Amino acid sequence: MGVVKNLCPILLDHFRRYPEMQVTDLYKLLHQAALGSEHAVRDERTARDWLEREMKEMGEGPDEPLLDPISPDGKIVRIHLRPYLKMGKDPETLLRAFIHTANEWHGSLENLMEYGTVAWQLSEAEQWRISPKEIKLFFAGIESQGFPAARHSEIYGRLYRPAYRVIANFSWRPHESIYLPS
Repeated sequence: MGVVKNLCPILLDHFRRYPEMQVTDLYKLLHQAALGSEHAVRDERTARDWLEREMKEMGEGPDEPLLDPISPDGKIVRIHLRPYLKMGKDPETLLRAFIHTANEWHGSLENLMEYGTVAWQLSEAEQWRISPKEIKLFFAGIESQGFPAARHSEIYGRLYRPAYRVIANFSWRPHESIYLPS
């Protein structure tokens, strides 16, 4: 019951902020909520180059919160780069948190499947552009592939210009104003 109660506001908020979300974007959100950033770091140099390139190329985007909790338990968050940099935060600190999450966070495919079920059930009650049938079919297909990571859809990328890092909430340090690993 806690997953349903806590995941529903996250999904409703994302569909409100990103009304053109496609099923792949929904899946990416749920994949990150369940598995963190474990798929995204091959090595530190690649992660650093990716962050530096994204900071240079991201341009303007929609208003976003600095911190965007995406998992029902609040343990996984997206840190949006535009507000992060606008606040004068250190990219190296974010990179360390991102790498630490990728190396230390161990998510759960069972959670991902449960999140997919919640999204499907919620879509039956809401007027999203994604139908319950589309969610069910997408998850069935992606399950047969072993639930790989996904990219944002072309339309989502074009409209919303996503620029963030997924990190785990290992500890809260109020004086830092960001989630950092212990």
